[in-house]
Amino acid sequence: MKAHNAVLHLTVGEPMEASLARATAAMKAAKQGKRVKPYFGVGFGEVGEMFSVFTPKRWELIGVLRESGAITVAELARRLKRDYKNVHNDCERLIEWMAIEKDENGLVFAPYSEIVVDMKLPDSRAA
Repeated sequence: MKAHNAVLHLTVGEPMEASLARATAAMKAAKQGKRVKPYFGVGFGEVGEMFSVFTPKRWELIGVLRESGAITVAELARRLKRDYKNVHNDCERLIEWMAIEKDENGLVFAPYSEIVVDMKLPDSRAA
C-alpha cells in the first residue's frame, strides 16, 4: 500500500477558533461546489501532550513504515528490533491518533507523505 500525497498536520496550542474557521471555510467552499482539498489534522493543547503520543520510538516506527510500505506488526517489530507487544501497543496508539492505518489484511502502513508539526509559542506575559 503506497502512501498518498496527503499531509498530516499536528498542531500544538492552536486556538479552537482557528480550527473552526478552517472547517467553516471548507464547508462554505463545498456548498459553492468548489473542490475542497482534504485536511488531516490533530490538535494538542500543549507540547507535552503531543510528545506523549509521538515519542521518539513512535517517530522511528512511522519512518520504518514509510520506507517499507504495508507490513505486519510482527515484521515491523523485527525491523525495529523491539518487542512485539510494545510495537503492537505503539501501533494501536498511532492508529487512534491517525498517524498510521491498518488495511483490510491487518497490515499497518503510514498513509501520509509528510507530517507537519506546528507549535504555537505561549503568549508573552507582562512582567
